[in-house]
Amino acid sequence: MISENEQKEKSILRLSFIAGLLFAIGELAFSIFSHSQSVLMDAVYDATELIFIALILYLTPLFYKPVSEKHPYGFFQVESIFLVIKGFMMLSVTLGVSTQVIQSALTGGNRVDELQISAFQLFLGLVSVVIYLVMKRMNHSLSSPTVDAELLGWKVDIAYSIGLSAAFFAAMFFEKTPLAFLAPYFDQIMAVGVMILMLPENVKMLWSAMKDVFLFPPDEETVNQIKEVCNGVLEHSTFQPVFFDITKTGRHMWVEIYFEVAEDSLALSELKRMTEAVNRAVGEIFENCTCELLPEP
Repeated sequence: MISENEQKEKSILRLSFIAGLLFAIGELAFSIFSHSQSVLMDAVYDATELIFIALILYLTPLFYKPVSEKHPYGFFQVESIFLVIKGFMMLSVTLGVSTQVIQSALTGGNRVDELQISAFQLFLGLVSVVIYLVMKRMNHSLSSPTVDAELLGWKVDIAYSIGLSAAFFAAMFFEKTPLAFLAPYFDQIMAVGVMILMLPENVKMLWSAMKDVFLFPPDEETVNQIKEVCNGVLEHSTFQPVFFDITKTGRHMWVEIYFEVAEDSLALSELKRMTEAVNRAVGEIFENCTCELLPEP
């Protein structure tokens, strides 16, 4: 049976896929009509993104399967692996198209209708704002790296669509300034500018996904928060934490708390009670987190 969160995540990804498909088609058609390479780069970027969303939609049910002996970490690492693939794919597409744009600029550039492109980008930016707000509202109770990556992508779309609109509008006045010589190259300059804006976010997403694949711990702030919560629960018990092993894979965190006790014996009922207490406390802050208490050898 499909859970509510799984259904909600699929709905968000479907919305992102349909909107991205319409955007890619519209941008491709407009780039052919206007001969704009900055719009063409946007179309290629969105089309590449669609491949990833389609694959994730197919694999989403795996992320909600419980852990088992055969899959002790569940299928959460599959998500991280696909985010790594997406990161490399987006980087290669961005750099490849940018190389073509730069080659075009070196052969003399091309003139475009700045007002036409400005209006088109403004329209895309405003529609992106609506889609982002709808997705963010649907994502209110979810904890999904995939959806977070999609929301980040739409935020970037909003920023550079509105930014390009303003830039092309300002370029209309170049003819009356000393910058008039840039007019034939402005479209290529904006295309490369889009690449520069995309690269930091792509690299950040790629690095985060690679850390999850290799089971690195989450960021220091999250680690300290988990330690604070767990220590608060255990300070009134006979369990004294000596070491935390915190790993993150995909959307799930695994917290192993090694402890010691003053006595030579340990009641299993007390271990079970404190394990449940720690999981409840951490679960109030982090939705997908499993905590285990382990006696220090």
